[in-house]
Amino acid sequence: MKLRSLIVAATLASTPFAAALAADGVVVATEQGKAVIAGKASVTATIVAIDAATRTVTLKGENGETVDVVAGPEVKRFAELKVGDTLTTTFVEAVALNVKQGGGKFRQRIESVDAVRATADEAPGGAIGKKVVIIADVTAVDAEKGTITLRGPRGIRTMKVHNKAQLNDLTAGDQVEVTLIEAMAMEITHAK
Repeated sequence: MKLRSLIVAATLASTPFAAALAADGVVVATEQGKAVIAGKASVTATIVAIDAATRTVTLKGENGETVDVVAGPEVKRFAELKVGDTLTTTFVEAVALNVKQGGGKFRQRIESVDAVRATADEAPGGAIGKKVVIIADVTAVDAEKGTITLRGPRGIRTMKVHNKAQLNDLTAGDQVEVTLIEAMAMEITHAK
């Protein structure tokens, strides 16, 4: 299993849409009381210069533009990078919402971060994923305007709902559980 696939699978494994991200693009799924939106994008660049003294790598993107990136001390295998190597970065973002009618849970925010690095027998690379789960109380529903007001652990927020039918069975006193996922993986392919 490639490193980038590993972090995406590990980060999304506990969400209801892990299998939906088979290809680049955006996935949207809804049913009464549940909604999911997820997206994945990959960017590829070629290493065109390396300054070992400053640990600066110059990358040239597919559009021809270059950017300098400083590889911090967390990049353990910096010496293995060579001009001509390809860096592929994959980004994943996803949001899942689940209505808990009747509520009853404490409002809370739980964050977790996972990271992996390539082993010595793999190409240089690494990945990091962040998962945030928020439980919020529904304080108001305005079906006419298509809005919902939530009180979460960090305050009150009113949000527009694109599918007003989602509000039909929702009332003040219910709760929503929102899961936010962000993951990024990088993999180096050595030049032939």
